[in-house]
Amino acid sequence: MAATSPDLAAWLAACRRAADGLRDVLGDHPTTAERRVETGRVGGGGDRTLVIDHLAEERVFDELRRFHDAGERFTVISEERGRVDFGGGELLVVVDPLDGSLNAKRGLRQHALSIALADGPTMADVLFGFVCDLGSGEEWHAVRGHGAFLDRAPIDPPPERRGPDGRFELIAIESTDPRWIARRAQALEATAHRLRAFGVMATTVCQVAATRVDAAISLARTRAVDVAAAQLIVRESGGHVAFVGCPDGPLGAPLDLKPRHPIVATRTESALAKLSALPLTA
Repeated sequence: MAATSPDLAAWLAACRRAADGLRDVLGDHPTTAERRVETGRVGGGGDRTLVIDHLAEERVFDELRRFHDAGERFTVISEERGRVDFGGGELLVVVDPLDGSLNAKRGLRQHALSIALADGPTMADVLFGFVCDLGSGEEWHAVRGHGAFLDRAPIDPPPERRGPDGRFELIAIESTDPRWIARRAQALEATAHRLRAFGVMATTVCQVAATRVDAAISLARTRAVDVAAAQLIVRESGGHVAFVGCPDGPLGAPLDLKPRHPIVATRTESALAKLSALPLTA
């Protein structure tokens, strides 16, 4: 455990300031032509870095530097810069400055800022999660042991919905390469009446917290920067999460930059068991 508990109210305020900064970045680059410009670098997560990715990350790191200058010690795991040491310590800050950057580049509204704090090396150790949907303006956050919130109000989710045949009414999918969908089409048809794909891992998983979808699954391995915050938001809303195939347990996926395990997020344990049995890792 971290030697001292972080001031989560201060971190939440910093996340909100960072989100405001990202809105400014996107507002200053409103067109697809502006948003598609690349820096020529490859980020820590392995993707080509867009100028808007770089500028978004700078806004987040401005806030991180404030904490460090005030004496805080932590290590950052960031989509673009990789692992960055801010004085060491056991606190991890897991950041995706612009989840859904392809959407943002193409002018689609679904894209998000995701920030998580953890006092250990795995998903189970995440103690704070913040996701801001930069298209809708919605803010999701959660504090371990203290619940999940949507636009600052506690989330009170309705039950999941299934048809008489046991299939879910609506499931969100991510990692939507057509090849991955094709390989799992039969299993998906047997599981859900309808599918939705938003193109943003963080906000897709968050939708389960409010039961806007009955479950969310990825069809390929996920990275911690995309889902570390969202998975806590689901769990603190009373939902359930598993990283399928993780040898260290359903929440044992490490907080690093490697694509590790598909994620399943549901409202009930029975749904989690059912969806975790799908051929997600094939």
